[in-house]
This record gives sequence, structure tokens and C-alpha cells, in this order.
Amino acid sequence: MAKKKRIFWAESKKLPHFFEPAYCELIEGFRLRGNWYPSFFSRPSPIYLEVGCGKAEYTVFNARKYPLRNHVAVDIKGARMFIGARQCLQLGLTNAAFVRTQVQNLHKIFAPGEVNEIFIPFPDPQPNKPSERHRLTSPRFLDTYANILNPDHVIHLKTDNLSFFEYTLNVISNEGHRLLYATYDLYSSTDDNDIKQVQTFYEKQWLASGAKILYLRFQLKDVLLKPKE
Repeated sequence: MAKKKRIFWAESKKLPHFFEPAYCELIEGFRLRGNWYPSFFSRPSPIYLEVGCGKAEYTVFNARKYPLRNHVAVDIKGARMFIGARQCLQLGLTNAAFVRTQVQNLHKIFAPGEVNEIFIPFPDPQPNKPSERHRLTSPRFLDTYANILNPDHVIHLKTDNLSFFEYTLNVISNEGHRLLYATYDLYSSTDDNDIKQVQTFYEKQWLASGAKILYLRFQLKDVLLKPKE
């Protein structure tokens, strides 16, 4: 496994759409922040961001379905993300990028208002209470997202973990954010959403075992109050 990861690392550095900014680069200013278009993307579209992307199945799907949109996948585990990056290269997709970094660095990767939607697919539920601040829907991370989202934004969460799902619902309610939709059984719901069209490897296994997939989408109150440009 270690050898395979080393191969991924070496290959990822050859990909023109795979970025791994060093700490000093984040401090001094990531060159694409606020400048993804035209420095990387060829179209002036808002960014659709997949956070904790794993193999980036959602980014690959969305980049294929929506060629006029710009898509970015972020994860700290580069070996997994490399799989999606390589697939985009093989498909000839030029509207997707991949960034290996911590989620708390997002405000150093994107400028205010540069991101339109955030997808959070099956994040680590961090089940122990002392780890709540590490949950990707904790107030700490929502503040990070607020720094990069535009007023028309949407945040999507898809999970199989009931405790994490209800924790997120409570955060949305307690913090005064706007819940747009929530379901405890995505594939039995009537919601017409692209989120149904992508199933990860493990999601297929969970569904086969009879597990329910939970889904919600919401908006952040502070971002909604921002004036539209």
C-alpha cells in the first residue's frame, strides 16, 4: 500500500490540474486565489466545490454533466483524490481541478464569493463528542465556508450516519441558518437532485445492506446577508 501511495504522489505532480500548495505558499498567497478564472479555468463560472472528496466521484460526475461550470475537489488524502484527477485527465475534462490541503485552509485557496456550491459527501462523522469541532458541518467549518461562498450559495450534505446528520440539523437550527431540504431516506424521496445520480463504492455497499442514505441542503445566514455584486 505504501508503495502504491508513493506512485500516486509521483504521478499527481505531473498532472496540470492537481495542486498541493506548500504552507509558505498559503501564507504568502495562493496564486489562484481570486484568480481561478482566467489563470486556470477558461470560463468565468462560479466554482462548485467538493470537500473531503475522497476519490472525487461527485466532481468527476459534475464536470462531465456541466461542462460550462468550474469544479474543484479538496481533500488532504491525495492518493485517493488522484484517482478522480486521473479520470478527469483521461476523459479530457478541463473544467475540474484538485487541491490537496486541509479544509480549514479553504479561505486561502478561494476568495470571498468565489464558490457557488459546496458538496460534503460522506464525511468522517467524528463520533466522539470531544471531536465535534472536527466535523465538517461544525460552526468552526461553517465559518470557513462563509468566507468563500456567494449569496446564491447552497451547501449539500450526504451521509449514512444518523447521529452526524441530526447534529448538523441542530447546528443549522441553533445557528440560525436556512434549511432548504432534508430527508432521512434520499432514494425514497421525491427530491429531484443530481446528488442521487452519484453513488460511491461504499455507498453502494451500504445500500445493498439496507442502510438509508440521509441528505440535506442549506444556506448560511451570514452569506445570505451579503449584498449581491
